[in-house]
Amino acid sequence: MQRRIISGWISTVISLALVLLLVGMGVMLLVNARAVSDYFKENVRISVLMKETVDEDQAEACQVDIERIPGVLATRLITREEGMEEMAEMLGRDFLQVFQSSPIPVSIDVNLEAGYVSADSLKVVAAALEKFPLVDEVVYQTSLIDALNQNLGKISIAMGVLVLLLLFISFVLISNTVRLDLFSRRHTIHTMQLVGATRSFIRRPFVQRAALQGLFASLFAILLLLGGLMVVKAEFAQMFSIFTLDALLVVMGVMIGGGVAICALSTVIVVNRMVAFDRDMVYSI
Repeated sequence: MQRRIISGWISTVISLALVLLLVGMGVMLLVNARAVSDYFKENVRISVLMKETVDEDQAEACQVDIERIPGVLATRLITREEGMEEMAEMLGRDFLQVFQSSPIPVSIDVNLEAGYVSADSLKVVAAALEKFPLVDEVVYQTSLIDALNQNLGKISIAMGVLVLLLLFISFVLISNTVRLDLFSRRHTIHTMQLVGATRSFIRRPFVQRAALQGLFASLFAILLLLGGLMVVKAEFAQMFSIFTLDALLVVMGVMIGGGVAICALSTVIVVNRMVAFDRDMVYSI
């Protein structure tokens, strides 16, 4: 009997942990929504094409001036050789063999701060770049910028709805798990009523047990989440940099508080229903 109780307790903790893991992943994305948005915006590239007569030394001097423009986050000089390699990957080396000299000019890739990645701000930055005498053309995709800004807002709303849905699902699943556990103890609850136990006295041990289960499940879910983040860090180190320690602590707090609160609340509701059963209902089901 004791082995069965322990195995049932462990299976309940694991089930709760998996549900809380999904909640934690959703909260992690929601809390870091701004950081994720900034990450994608700051990776939008503006290509500044130099005139054909501009060499690399002149382009480097121009690059220094470009970095002084407000809103510029980072720049990268693309030499003619690097440009040829990129073009060869896109169009094939046979296509480039028809040219006697390199048709690719020296260029500078410019990344802006997240707050400047909008249609109006990009026009201002592009106008400032075009004033440089060595610059031939400034290229960026306006449609991509507009789509990025629109979709990031929709994604944030979708993540908020997802977190609420996961919380509701976790409450339902935990309530069902607690209900099955307490259903097997309905005779014990009825016996406690017969000897004069109050509702609060009957609820207390079950709520304490459920809160403990929620705590262990939350800690187990946090370990799984941290393990998943380590995998992300190993595979996508740059993407992992957007997750801050403060945000992670908030997520861990939500998982622990949510796990304990949902388990305790669902237990209170189920025990109150069990206490309301009369003798005929207890022994007829």
